[in-house]
Amino acid sequence: MQTEIEAKWLRANFDEIRKTLNEIGATLIQRERSMLRKNFDYEDGRLEKIGGWVRVRNESDQVTLSYKQLNDRTLHGTKEVTVVVDDYRSTCDFLEAIGLVNKSVQETKRESWEYDGAEIELDTWPWIPEFVEIEAKDEDKLYKVAKKLGLDIKKALHGSVET
Repeated sequence: MQTEIEAKWLRANFDEIRKTLNEIGATLIQRERSMLRKNFDYEDGRLEKIGGWVRVRNESDQVTLSYKQLNDRTLHGTKEVTVVVDDYRSTCDFLEAIGLVNKSVQETKRESWEYDGAEIELDTWPWIPEFVEIEAKDEDKLYKVAKKLGLDIKKALHGSVET
């Protein structure tokens, strides 16, 4: 599994972030779109007990199937493996057929940008403040992009969204 090198900043002012992204020459990859995801585990919660879950996500332009494992809430604490699949509903049906159960359904909005090899996501979830997420290949790149966007690395959160 790969380590996710990513950080989140709550209460982001999306208008200011977009302005800065345009000023530094970032590329808008995908305008804000709705995303639907289902999270799965075994009935007995054995994946959750080790910090894991299976996710199927409809990203509007593709559907992904991921296994994620949150080992700790540090910059290097989340591991994942992801594959692109053909169909959201069929993939969910497949997981249920092999004994996994749907534990939650989440609907969110996401806008995607790219700058200097890093992915910048503007995320809107129900009941929590809007946030910016940066994912990069390494820690140094993540810090450089965060600084360009005026984000304080000391205020970054790590791990899954329930943090």
